[in-house]
Amino acid sequence: MSKHGRILVAMSGGIDSSLAAVMLHEEGYEVIGMTMKTWDYASSGGTKKETGCCSLDSINDARNVAVELGFPHYILDIRNEFGDYVIDHFTSEYLAGRTPNPCVLCNTHIKWDALLRRADRLDCQYIATGHYANLREENGRHIVSKGVDVLKDQSYVLWGVSQESLSRTKLPLGHLRKSEIRDMARERGFIDLVNKSESYEICFVPDNDYRGFLRRQVPGLEEQVAGGNYVLEDGTVVGKHEGYPFYTVGQRKGLGIALGRPIFVTEIRKETNEVVLGDMPSLYRDGMYVSKLNLQKYASIDQPLETVTKVRYKHEGTPATVIQEEPDKIKVLFHDGVNGIAPGQAAVFYEGDDVVGGGWIMKSFQQTIA
Repeated sequence: MSKHGRILVAMSGGIDSSLAAVMLHEEGYEVIGMTMKTWDYASSGGTKKETGCCSLDSINDARNVAVELGFPHYILDIRNEFGDYVIDHFTSEYLAGRTPNPCVLCNTHIKWDALLRRADRLDCQYIATGHYANLREENGRHIVSKGVDVLKDQSYVLWGVSQESLSRTKLPLGHLRKSEIRDMARERGFIDLVNKSESYEICFVPDNDYRGFLRRQVPGLEEQVAGGNYVLEDGTVVGKHEGYPFYTVGQRKGLGIALGRPIFVTEIRKETNEVVLGDMPSLYRDGMYVSKLNLQKYASIDQPLETVTKVRYKHEGTPATVIQEEPDKIKVLFHDGVNGIAPGQAAVFYEGDDVVGGGWIMKSFQQTIA
């Protein structure tokens, strides 16, 4: 009999989730490993060899760890669920002139739900993942907080996980640094995991060519959107672009236009198929609206709250006052300007190391003219 009960561990085949399973096994949990097959890249028309969490190699790597330690391992095919939700959302957001974050969407709406459903069938009380983040219960709320390894912290991608799901979640890596995880793997003889390269690409776009992916997903897209205007903020037309879905706010490379100075995408206008260009100062905004909220630390934000708000995964965060204007809408007033706020990305609000909550960026603005 296990000391702590039965737990279902999401295993991608990488070192982090593998060591999460190892640690829980050593703590006395009855571990069941599960690798989720989210995407069949071979059928998507890409040119690069399939890599990452969906590849056959990764599935085998996860299974090898389970075999080594003597616990069951299963493969869960969620390609239909993933495609219907994540892929469709990814495509529709670009077609709406926004920049999606499919990894957050997958975590919060696909993987957690899928894991918990299977956990119930397998009589598992808990699920676990290899995310670098911490989790605690306080004042009746389940609160995600930053992992101790600042460079690997993944609390940003967990803002959307529901209270019910968090109540059944374990995050065993939050108190460890990546170097410690590597040492643990090395000590236990998992040398292949230590030497395995990590993928930071979107799993269904492993060649990083999201333009090509959109073209394959939406036949005839190029013909529909080609020939739109590049315009400056004063409306001056300075050239033609390939179509508004193929650009993101903050983009500098790959514009195919030279104006004699560094130039960036500052806005995307779907309705007129215009891509607005400007210099670096034009990218800065000091306010934004966020919707489709999920709050973790508090059930609601009844008074203006001082936070540090991140507008993308690698953003260090900027001090901001957040005001919940409606049940599903927050106004964010930054204390300083923020570079490249892209509608469609996730905004996450922190109080110290704790995730207050997050949502999807609707639009940005300048406070003086809002």
